[in-house]
Amino acid sequence: MSYRISILDKSPLAPNDSATDALARTLRLAQQAETWGYHRFWLAEHHNTPQLASPSPEVLIAWIVGQTRRIRVGSGGVMLQHYSPYKVAENFNLLSSLAPGRIDLGVGKAPGGLPLSTQALQHGLSQAAKGSFDEQLAQLDDWLSRRDPAAGESVRATPLPAQRPEGFLLGASLQSARLAASLDWNFVFAAHLNGDKTLLRDVVTDWKKNSRRDVLVAVQAIVARDAGRAEELAGQVEIWGVELENGQRVSVASEEQAHSFARQSGSALRSLTRREPSLLKGTPETVQKALQALHEEYGIDEFIIDTPVAEGAERLASLQLLAEAHAIVEAAV
Repeated sequence: MSYRISILDKSPLAPNDSATDALARTLRLAQQAETWGYHRFWLAEHHNTPQLASPSPEVLIAWIVGQTRRIRVGSGGVMLQHYSPYKVAENFNLLSSLAPGRIDLGVGKAPGGLPLSTQALQHGLSQAAKGSFDEQLAQLDDWLSRRDPAAGESVRATPLPAQRPEGFLLGASLQSARLAASLDWNFVFAAHLNGDKTLLRDVVTDWKKNSRRDVLVAVQAIVARDAGRAEELAGQVEIWGVELENGQRVSVASEEQAHSFARQSGSALRSLTRREPSLLKGTPETVQKALQALHEEYGIDEFIIDTPVAEGAERLASLQLLAEAHAIVEAAV
């Protein structure tokens, strides 16, 4: 039994890059990914992050689908807590009308930035009025489900595409998986953020009981022809676990970000721990075998690959090498 591979891209800026450079590389990667055989190409959402040029995945999706032909393109994901579910439905119905059958609407629960950017994004919004995340996601699903033309005073998220965008909830908990199943959405387990294998097994087991949809898992992977170079690149990846006195817990990409998060939250640090990144690394054969082992052990149908390498040539080479190794194995099945 085979599995699919897809890409999550964050439009990272390499040293001396401009945002224009990073975005041009994202487009080139999407076009190459289509040639290499990747199934999906997703864009992340990150705010007030100078190292990443990706605050608006829906804008990039429109740009990329117009310059590719077959590959599915989507968000990985829209940070729903900041937005009106109705407006998100309008955006993705419009995208689905532009590229029928190719649009994925991935939704995440995280803020996609530090507290000050969250405050700016939610300026003027009533927290009580917008409801819980679960309620927002249910509203979004309802807007996407309203297919009949509007009559009288009724409201629809127009334009109404022939095929609604495919919905995906991104998360790393049983609660999130069950929410996705209750709405008949796809679910993506974020193993690139939480590599707990026991949790992965529990979530996948529960998912298979509650949904007939595929098992999708996001992983970080760094591939190089030389295993030593892959190790060097992996050594540059940082994950810091932050716990504040007010009870908030988050993961950030540097010690500097951890202290910034605490200052912007107005709460003292209770603990700060550098974690071992949960990523696959090595030669194409090594990483392909690791994916195959995860596929066989957990019944994973698709891997969303996040490659945390800023340098453009090495990032593209990593994803090309992985695609080539995957194609060899697929051809033998």
